[in-house]
Amino acid sequence: MATNRKNTSTKVASLAADTLFKPGSSHIARRLAGSALSQSNTKRQTGAEMEDLASKVLRSDRYSEKTKALAGSVLSQSNKKR
Repeated sequence: MATNRKNTSTKVASLAADTLFKPGSSHIARRLAGSALSQSNTKRQTGAEMEDLASKVLRSDRYSEKTKALAGSVLSQSNKKR
């Protein structure tokens, strides 16, 4: 499997932490935030299920720019061979 050397930036990690602690955050935003934080300063890669979720978020007009930023970060850390 190809190794992805990208990890979550401090800006996105901060957004992810804020999202997790904000009471009004959606379930989708929280899932993306958790995934982004779990990839901060680690060699972890996005799993197939999260890739699919992030892709759907980015293609939809339903989600906020912050949620889409989290989705973009998560998707950029995916396994390129999938």
